[in-house]
Amino acid sequence: MIYKVLYQASQTEVPIRERTESLYVEANSVREVRSKLSDRKINIEYIQVLDGAHLEYEKSTGNFELENV
Repeated sequence: MIYKVLYQASQTEVPIRERTESLYVEANSVREVRSKLSDRKINIEYIQVLDGAHLEYEKSTGNFELENV
């Protein structure tokens, strides 16, 4: 499955919507996504599973690139 991870680049600052970034990770569960990203110094806000039409939409935006974790 492919997951979209919404995060803040800094763990020490208060999350601000305008600074939210996203990345895409392939994993079997949300727990696995968190495990794969545990070495990064980011503040994960939300992890969303992408499938079907939503996945196709994300691919069509031009910002879709799977992280190699």
